[in-house]
Amino acid sequence: MRCVIYLRVSTREQAEKGEGEEGFSIPAQREACTRHIRDASWDLVDEYVDRGESARTADRPALKAMLARIAEARDVDAVVVHKIDRLARNMEDHVAIRALLRRRGVALVSVTENVEETASGRLVEGIHALMAEFYSANLAAEIKKGLSEKAKQGGFPHGAPLGYVNLREVIAGHQVARIVPDPERAALVTAAFESYATGEWTLQRLAQELAHRGLVGRGRRDREAKAITWQGLAKILANPVYVGIVEWNGVQHPGTHEPLVGPETFRRVQELLAARAARGTRERKHPHYLKGLLHCGVCGRRLSIQHSKGRYTYFFCLGQKNDPHGTCRERYVAADDLEAQVEEIYARIELPATWAERLREELAAEIVERQRADAAQRELLTRRVAKAEAQRRKLLDAYYVGAIDVTTLKSEQARIGADIQAAKDRLGDLDANLGEWQEILELATIFATRCGDAYAKASDRTRKQFNAAVFERLDVKDGRLCHEQYRPPFDDIFSVCEFEYGTRVEVMGLEPTASTLRT
Repeated sequence: MRCVIYLRVSTREQAEKGEGEEGFSIPAQREACTRHIRDASWDLVDEYVDRGESARTADRPALKAMLARIAEARDVDAVVVHKIDRLARNMEDHVAIRALLRRRGVALVSVTENVEETASGRLVEGIHALMAEFYSANLAAEIKKGLSEKAKQGGFPHGAPLGYVNLREVIAGHQVARIVPDPERAALVTAAFESYATGEWTLQRLAQELAHRGLVGRGRRDREAKAITWQGLAKILANPVYVGIVEWNGVQHPGTHEPLVGPETFRRVQELLAARAARGTRERKHPHYLKGLLHCGVCGRRLSIQHSKGRYTYFFCLGQKNDPHGTCRERYVAADDLEAQVEEIYARIELPATWAERLREELAAEIVERQRADAAQRELLTRRVAKAEAQRRKLLDAYYVGAIDVTTLKSEQARIGADIQAAKDRLGDLDANLGEWQEILELATIFATRCGDAYAKASDRTRKQFNAAVFERLDVKDGRLCHEQYRPPFDDIFSVCEFEYGTRVEVMGLEPTASTLRT
């Protein structure tokens, strides 16, 4: 009798475990099947092997090839397997496969189970198939339960993401699996977050830069490691695992692994990803050091950029194209005109040296006084964070015992997380010591006394950095810059006097420092 052997292991680890190319399980199945064929004096025609393929689906390359041969060539009398569950662990697939074999007159032979073409034999075969399906379903449920419990305890239930590696070690007699920073990639992943958080990089440019620095994904035996794409980089930057959070089934748990990025940097990256996705920024197409800074003084929309005839560059209000009612009629403005007006602003706001010295003294005195007043607020915020953390733990406990559903859990987690982050942000402001404040203000004051000349001599890339540091936004109306909004600490430095075009007004004293003054 002509027969073929079908061999299968369900995981790639089983296929690779051992010194040989096929691990331990496949050779053991092959030996049992060939011994049975030799004892029965049958002819072995061929063997089909699926390595690392689940039996819960019939979509397996070797199985499909074997069934196609049986259907077309008709040169097989029997299929020999080690156990029925090697063929299928899904009753529906088992029935379909057995129907095909019966139509072609091919017998199914299990080395370890008695399969007969009788009423009782079919009953036994059906019981074995049902037991295989039950085993598979029960195993999946147990694995899912175990992974869920691991996530609850702060462990990472998946394979290590890029920047981490899986580590197994024995602690107190128990094997513990966890993720630890990858010595080859962790620093590059951290650099990716820090670079993108500056707002100076697009996903495309940053992905190219990381590839140049040597960041590649993990290869496999059948696939070489490749540089990450910008889409892959976007997924990395949006993954909360890098800030120490384990997400499982839509629920976030505090992780026990070492974060690769701080919460403030991660928050800034998420804001940039969301903002750029919402407005569809295409920075690669028309780069300009004023892009993203200019807004329409009529409707408030962002100004976009357009090149004409390959030589002329214009800024225009997006409201002209996106507003169906056509309420905004702000005209196109030549980029050269706006560039010159921004240079005028830098020259106009430049502080005289005598004002800068007085400004240093008054700001330093105010910082000292403010730090005294902030001591009580720091204590209040610390208690607020501790209370919110306790609420989050109680919320998870309520979810674990079934007191609340996952929708309520996610909603409350988002609310509590936002509250904690706001309190920590404020604590970060309060915890900056006097030396840090003085250093920041010293650098800002030095720049404020020389900004006009420095900006005029800077390259386009440096000008973009200057603008990002000094301005929150610039409004344009009738082709002219009509309003400037400064970023901290320049909003406080330039608020000491009222500037007018061509005129400096003598300083009359400091206004109260804004609560948004940050490092």
